[in-house]
Amino acid sequence: MPRIPVAKALPDFPWDSLESAKAKAFAHPGGIVNLSVGTPVDPVAPIIQDALTAVAAVPGYPTTHGTEELRSAAVEALRRRYGITGIDPAAVLPAIGTKELIAWLPRLLGLGADDLVVIPELAYPTYEVGALLAGARVIRADGLNRLGPEGASLIFVNSPSNPTGKVLGLEHLRKVVDWARRRGAIVASDECYLGLSWEGEALSILDERVNDGDLTGLLAVHSLSKTSNLASYRAGFVTGDPALVAELLEVRKHAGMMVPLPIQSAMTAALSDDDHENEQRERYRRRREILLAAVRGAGFTVDNSEAGLYLWATRGEACRDTVEWFAERGILVAPGEFYGPGGGTHVRIALTASDERIAAAAERLA
Repeated sequence: MPRIPVAKALPDFPWDSLESAKAKAFAHPGGIVNLSVGTPVDPVAPIIQDALTAVAAVPGYPTTHGTEELRSAAVEALRRRYGITGIDPAAVLPAIGTKELIAWLPRLLGLGADDLVVIPELAYPTYEVGALLAGARVIRADGLNRLGPEGASLIFVNSPSNPTGKVLGLEHLRKVVDWARRRGAIVASDECYLGLSWEGEALSILDERVNDGDLTGLLAVHSLSKTSNLASYRAGFVTGDPALVAELLEVRKHAGMMVPLPIQSAMTAALSDDDHENEQRERYRRRREILLAAVRGAGFTVDNSEAGLYLWATRGEACRDTVEWFAERGILVAPGEFYGPGGGTHVRIALTASDERIAAAAERLA
């Protein structure tokens, strides 16, 4: 029987389709302003770099579970930054970046062809990829009423959202948790942008106001790529239901999914220091103010976008036409269709560019 490559079950990698628009933006006399991908451009804080190099000479294998110092630092950071309490350090598991964790989560949880994975209607593409890698079925639904009587095995929640920047309110999150518990589903909340709220409060699925102090069936995924600028380090973690985290740990130990020790040391430093995170948040706040005014001034409507690293913008035309309009001005943005059928008239504009490039983009849009 012929072998079927895994890649055949997956969609085309969306960013490959931007090469033409990218080339057009590069040709602009002032150079490209790349706002298509949310990759950090600011330096890694010295305190984090020092922690990385401090253990560079250690030759032994790291533990999959992570050091006690790292897990305790994660628990304390969640308490200080978001008011999350009741987390056992043993229920913290470092990951080789949260994209890896999300992509493999359905498989690590044992899901397969008989299982349904619910993802947001406009969603980070890796949620769907994770379900496909496990051979599970996928449905896009922002409201659980859309599922009717059908149950689900795993529900992905993303607040603040990538791409829209939408923040889910307390009652919405409570309804998701209640629905999942009545049907025996797991809720995985991608909270990579939780520390980047601009308007109102974003809540974790682990907040006691959401779950009434019961973490059963709940997982929260956190990244250090955004406010600590550690995208190149591949540094994230998952926490929540101790039984689920223990299950993930056992599988990951067998699979060798371990975060390198220097990265664990860097993560510990990043989670123990709020100053660098606050400084980075303010950089993004300033860039957002400049870019938001420029995009609106150019005639676009910006929907949601109350948190996170993106502006979700439209002027009512096909998103690929908008991508070309920006490319003619030397600005590369992402078409909304990357994130689901409902994004066909929007583009996602990242805030992750230097102050100089953000200023250049604003000038070109004026």
